[in-house]
Amino acid sequence: MEYEQRARAVGDCLLGYRTDEAGWKVCKRSNDVVVSWRPSSEFPGNVYKGEGVVNGSPEKVWECLKPVPNGLRVKWDNNVKKFGLLEQITEDISICRTVTPSAAMGIIAPRDFVDVILVKRYDDGAISSNATNVIHPGCPPQSGYVRGFNHPCGCICVPISGEPNKTQVFSFFQTDLGGLLPRSVVDSFFPSSMAEFYSNLAKAVKSLKDL
Repeated sequence: MEYEQRARAVGDCLLGYRTDEAGWKVCKRSNDVVVSWRPSSEFPGNVYKGEGVVNGSPEKVWECLKPVPNGLRVKWDNNVKKFGLLEQITEDISICRTVTPSAAMGIIAPRDFVDVILVKRYDDGAISSNATNVIHPGCPPQSGYVRGFNHPCGCICVPISGEPNKTQVFSFFQTDLGGLLPRSVVDSFFPSSMAEFYSNLAKAVKSLKDL
């Protein structure tokens, strides 16, 4: 029940991030995305918001994003090396482990994250994945990986009225990477990483359309 409560709470939290415009500061723009940040209320770091439009229906975009073992995300997202299911709580709530590769020219060592994830569908046709860190007895910290902690984060795919083959994608990252990383490394990593995320997502959706 505790896992379910955390999952439902993070769903509400992300919906709040999507609708609350206060305090965001733009830190990166590209053809694919506008990345903004503001101080996190969850931990001593920042929450980052990405906003972009991807060519593809919400169903196709979601196919590339959905958090499932053997899904497409490990194939196109350079920040996801492995993704495994630890426990299925309900049909729409699961506990998963994500492994990330080293980053920032090796300055950031491989990480692993254990999260409860809620998949939520809205009346307007939007679909979201919502995640936050949990402790799970089946996955204690492991040698070779720094255990990181995701605070409420995820992606929301929103249909665009009159544009059935375009999808507005919101993404939220607020991650404690753990370890003794300089703040400057973390602050420069996320905006660039999110811009790459949108670029690679667009390519993945396009290749899916061409199948």
